[in-house]
Amino acid sequence: MSRYMCMDTLQFLMFDVHKIQDLLKYTRFSGYDVDAMKIVLDSAKSWADKDFYPYYKEMDEKPAYYQNGKVHSHPILKTIFAHAGENGWLGPYFDFESGGTQMPHSLANGANHILESANNHIPGYLGLTSGAAHLIATFGTDELKQKFIPNMISGKWGGTMALTEPQCGSSLSDIETSAHHIEAGVYKIKGQKIFISGGDHEGVDNFVHLTLARIEGAPAGTKGISLFVVPKFLPIENDKTVYNDVCAVADFQKMGQRGYSTVHLVYGEQDNCRGYLLGEANKGLEYMFQMMNGARIDVGMTAASTATAAYYASLQYANERPQGRKILNTGKKDINTGQTLIINHPDVRRMLMLQKVINEGALSLLFECSKLIDTSHCDTGEAAENSHLLLELLTPVAKTYPSEMGRIAINNGLQILGGYGYCMDFPLQQYLRDIRIMSIYEGTTGIQALDLLARKIPMHHGKALHILIEKMMETISEARLDPELSGYGDALALKVEEINKAIQYLLTFSEKGDYENYLADATIFMEMISNIIIGHQWLKISVTSRKMLHDKVTTFEPIFYESKIHAMKFYFKYEMPKTKACLETILHADKLTIADQEKELIF
Repeated sequence: MSRYMCMDTLQFLMFDVHKIQDLLKYTRFSGYDVDAMKIVLDSAKSWADKDFYPYYKEMDEKPAYYQNGKVHSHPILKTIFAHAGENGWLGPYFDFESGGTQMPHSLANGANHILESANNHIPGYLGLTSGAAHLIATFGTDELKQKFIPNMISGKWGGTMALTEPQCGSSLSDIETSAHHIEAGVYKIKGQKIFISGGDHEGVDNFVHLTLARIEGAPAGTKGISLFVVPKFLPIENDKTVYNDVCAVADFQKMGQRGYSTVHLVYGEQDNCRGYLLGEANKGLEYMFQMMNGARIDVGMTAASTATAAYYASLQYANERPQGRKILNTGKKDINTGQTLIINHPDVRRMLMLQKVINEGALSLLFECSKLIDTSHCDTGEAAENSHLLLELLTPVAKTYPSEMGRIAINNGLQILGGYGYCMDFPLQQYLRDIRIMSIYEGTTGIQALDLLARKIPMHHGKALHILIEKMMETISEARLDPELSGYGDALALKVEEINKAIQYLLTFSEKGDYENYLADATIFMEMISNIIIGHQWLKISVTSRKMLHDKVTTFEPIFYESKIHAMKFYFKYEMPKTKACLETILHADKLTIADQEKELIF
């Protein structure tokens, strides 16, 4: 079986760089130890090898499709859901008493990386079900919890998040799906939702749609949105169900992730769709953001994992494909020698290294975010608040960087394969098609950039950014103690100054209420700060690697740690200089994308 991820790198990032074993000090996670955590990862790898990776290509060739009133899907989904329910994969964050495994997010995301790398079509089904059940557990009444959660975490029922509508896209203040009060906690739902991932398929018997709708008479805008639990089949007594007048009327045929169904739902076509209010009225968007923020981390992990699988496919090809000859010091080729493997060509090595630094840097950031989720929930006081603030700041970056740069990484991998990379017999074209959706899922890159600059940077008077820079400076101080790394610490310190320059310039607009100019280059700012944040991750990775070499740690061979330091040097040479161009664009006096109300420009 071809390699699609690296267990050594995964465990190095989790246990050595981010030290997720530190979470074991919290009572909630005391049922685990490091050996138990590694058993979870090994179990995920065995499952991925058996039921995920073998069907990756097949699920693309035989995609989910709509016919005769339902979405038809790959039969392996039924097996997947049954196994997930039996082995606790759908309740990782639930208490033991509730049938869950009380797992740290950091550990669950390690397992998710393995599964996503093996087959990115499948884990979304499981993640949405788990996330929806967790939202019901957080905000639902005891009756709702008993009615829905057991069947969801057992793998019998699936879960979704239903936000988007045909007329409003990401502008949720304009949703039109309505809710008419019937009785205490029960409403009649009517409307449409589109792009609902996992909204219908053959892997489960029922679907629980967490649906945003507006109660009649509610305030306009986002302040009048409520959240409802709307099952496809209403549970009644004795485990029986009855159709609830919500159905899939189409499945969107996508260019990638074709095995992951994406449906159009219609509610109340016969005016008989029931929904249960979740939590308080008019707080739906606030509740949904719990699931949405988690989903953004999940999308980042899917992107990084897809790019990781593409890297190992590229690496295998480069190690097997002979072509051309090495250039001699004379500047000529010796045509009498045999062809060399393409991995020996400098430009191929550059493309492979680019894939490696993007993927592993993104993974490191995602594990930092995962640990922040855990500490923000388990700590108290200022420590919990600081974890939460930093997580809020990093989440749009953790979703955007792997999605955007992962696509560039895979595109380089396709280039390594040359003409074969463009052919359906090889997987790079599929990985490239699959990852393209990641920068659109859960809010496009532009929306993430607006969230970062408009909400996350200014919150608490810039405290989150201050925490981030403090952490960068701590790593810089550690690096400066090592002669081999000190120059790279200095280089990162200069990049911190670039962040400050950009912020100070942009504040000149926001302070005078010119928010359009403040936000006009938000995506460029996202690109700049993302690049620097990943540079920080690579410096942390290198500081850890140098310590391992100095202490003669034998977990891995010395070449393993040396390769991480080499990758950091590559990142600082080839990627970090790009932030200067971003800063130059942000500081440029010309404002060329602001619409002029008096003069219409013709494109």
